[in-house]
Amino acid sequence: MVDQYKRNIAYKQRVGDILLGKPIFDGEKFLYLELGNKRISRTNIVGNIIDKYESEGEKNYIFFTLDDGSGQIKLKSFGEDSEKLKGVKQGETVVVIGVVRNWKNETYIQPEIISERDPKYLLVRKLELDKEKKQNAKPITNRKEIVAIRDKIMEKIKDSESEGGVDTEKMIIEFKEISPDTITEEIKKLLEEGIIFEPRPGRLRYLG
Repeated sequence: MVDQYKRNIAYKQRVGDILLGKPIFDGEKFLYLELGNKRISRTNIVGNIIDKYESEGEKNYIFFTLDDGSGQIKLKSFGEDSEKLKGVKQGETVVVIGVVRNWKNETYIQPEIISERDPKYLLVRKLELDKEKKQNAKPITNRKEIVAIRDKIMEKIKDSESEGGVDTEKMIIEFKEISPDTITEEIKKLLEEGIIFEPRPGRLRYLG
């Protein structure tokens, strides 16, 4: 069943981006994730295996939890395909190429390939995608647009108070249409003005 996706691009993504994607269905059949102008049915991600569960008994499957710092997502392999992944260990940094699935409102990845990498590769991928976002982001020069962005940032921080604040990186991922430089610049101004504060580096809370 996976073979029908072979010709589709395996988009390089971070977990946080995948989780923000909108699942598109044809009736009950999942088709792809809609993320910006991309239709994602296969993905290429890098992360750390933080959990592994293997079935015991007649049903043969392996579930992994992958974390790349922007979020966590399940990797699920069934039947004969799971036999090829038994050597993957918890704690490894891996590159995963696989099919994006969605079942009962859960987006997960069915791996085609899981290959171990040096932990430094996780940072390399993050920098690669951050650079791509900066190149694709529309520069903001209009004062009204900047004010609108500032209001958007403030609204997000206030709405996240019940969760103990929000991470700058999560905000950059969510507001993908805005340049990361613009977001960090406005956050810096809000910190300097004493409107928000950082209980820890990268975590933002409303001071009001």
